[in-house]
Amino acid sequence: MKNQGLKIEELTTIDQHIEELSDLLMNVVDEGASIGFLSPMARSAAMDFWQHVLNPHVILYAAWMEGTIAGTVQLHLCTKQNGTNRAEIAKMMTHPQFRQKGIARKLMQTAEERAKEEGRTLLILDTVEGAPSNHLYKALEFVQGGRIPDYAASPFGELEATIIYYKQI
Repeated sequence: MKNQGLKIEELTTIDQHIEELSDLLMNVVDEGASIGFLSPMARSAAMDFWQHVLNPHVILYAAWMEGTIAGTVQLHLCTKQNGTNRAEIAKMMTHPQFRQKGIARKLMQTAEERAKEEGRTLLILDTVEGAPSNHLYKALEFVQGGRIPDYAASPFGELEATIIYYKQI
């Protein structure tokens, strides 16, 4: 089985995992993931990010494989009065050594199930145009809602387009 030994866990505290989470973030950014940071990523920036990620409206899932954190995903619950039907998938990342093992798919499915439990009927996300993640989101029945050119700098500084996806659940 592709994801044998895979365990998904909601993290409600960061403290005991901050070093490993920071390593994950630095690795994926330095490998080219466009998740809001530039390469090379400083450990202090990664640790600062993780120290401030959790709040009552952010649900963080970690995927464990072979005793290590192999990936994470965040579910951001919209708190606007007119948006309590939706949530955003954010910072979906899989460590390069654990890719193609079904981890991202399982993380996405877990986040989607939680969104349903929270009464959400719409998921949104964005990803860089041309990234392998586009295949995953389409396979999970997300619909392309639009394309914005020159949306953000890649981890290496070039401006790239982003694709906006949504899924009614």
